Amino acid sequence: MEEERPGVSDTYLHRSIMVTGAGGSIGSEICRQLITCRPSSLILVDHSELALFEIDRELRGYCQNVNIIPILGSVCDKSMIEAAIADNDVDIVLHAAAYKHVPMVEKNEIAGLQNNVMGTKTLADAARLAGVERFILVSSDQALRPTNILGAATRVAAIAVADMATCTHGSIVSMV
Repeated sequence: MEEERPGVSDTYLHRSIMVTGAGGSIGSEICRQLITCRPSSLILVDHSELALFEIDRELRGYCQNVNIIPILGSVCDKSMIEAAIADNDVDIVLHAAAYKHVPMVEKNEIAGLQNNVMGTKTLADAARLAGVERFILVSSDQALRPTNILGAATRVAAIAVADMATCTHGSIVSMV
């Protein structure tokens, strides 16, 4: 699994990196790619016990020299997120914890808005207060003119991260 990623590896080399939604399809792939960059710690956050267990076990099979820390919980849990960032001296946050399936979010609007908007805001605020070096929102879609609840939640989350960028000095804040 050791693979060189010129131009990217140095950013993550020997860093403490938190990935939210680590057990999801996007978050787990981010973790697989990051492990090749040899971070010092990879903090995996997910609210699904099974998904967190599976990515934790998989990553440990690839690499024994990275401290892998699974944290079972929601990005909406302010005290848990603040403690996880502080306790693990997080340098970089990659936020991929979002509900992404339109039909499911349309049937569960409150849960979708709470997770995608409030979770992003909670995480962004905690990262800003802790002074993380980088905060990256990983979104599966860009909703400039949303036509559904998921699009609206994505748009509001992006606005929250853009707001973080305007009031955060010394940190790199981005959305991909």
